[in-house]
Amino acid sequence: MQGMKRTPIAIAAGIAGLIVYAIVVLQIGDVVQTMHWALQAVYYTLAGSLWVLPIRWLMLWAAHMR
Repeated sequence: MQGMKRTPIAIAAGIAGLIVYAIVVLQIGDVVQTMHWALQAVYYTLAGSLWVLPIRWLMLWAAHMR
């Protein structure tokens, strides 16, 4: 039952974190748009994947598995 206390915190932190992450990625994306297509591909691949790491940690924390 203790995990339920962490769940609302994890949800709020996850949503807030993803909003901030999206804003930062979009701002940097404006600059990346003017670069070579290969750099764009690397950036968008990383930007589209890296958000998983903090969300994974947050989910494990909320479930007390960490």
